[in-house]
Amino acid sequence: MAMTQESGAGRASKIDNTVADWPLTFVRHNFGATSYSTYGCKVLYNGFLHLSEEDDVLQMSSARAHPDSLRKTSAGYLGVKNFPAPAKVTWRSADGVAHEADVDIGAIFKDRMILHRVPREDVREGVSITDPDIILEVNDRTINVYMRAFVPTRELQIPGNRYSGHRDDLVLAWTRTY
Repeated sequence: MAMTQESGAGRASKIDNTVADWPLTFVRHNFGATSYSTYGCKVLYNGFLHLSEEDDVLQMSSARAHPDSLRKTSAGYLGVKNFPAPAKVTWRSADGVAHEADVDIGAIFKDRMILHRVPREDVREGVSITDPDIILEVNDRTINVYMRAFVPTRELQIPGNRYSGHRDDLVLAWTRTY
């Protein structure tokens, strides 16, 4: 879907997130949250409770989880307009200490740039980039915020696999330990 944006001397320019619109930016995003080594983790974002863990159950550590579990975390809350109020996060770390944080997604992504690892010359032309995923991870005493964008590539990423014409790397955007 194309959008218009004021540019230069008040002219409207078309931005539909193709390689021609470099650098890539976003006006909506998808959101998801996950936790490791926490008790009772809750994540509230855009008026929706994305995570609500049991208060007396220690979540699995990231070291014990499948190596791809974070990369495969869903950002199933779709089409969030940039940017609602900060995410409210409450939890207890593995040692039982209570924590509370406001994670300002809008401040983290204030430039609205899509974070990815695909060089411009490798991006397939004429294909639009969809809304990126923002993943909030609570891991014991640390909160990490990642972005994952589906970026179509000129070449297959797995030779012979016709479904591998893209990259969707998980890119760390922000981290804080409490």
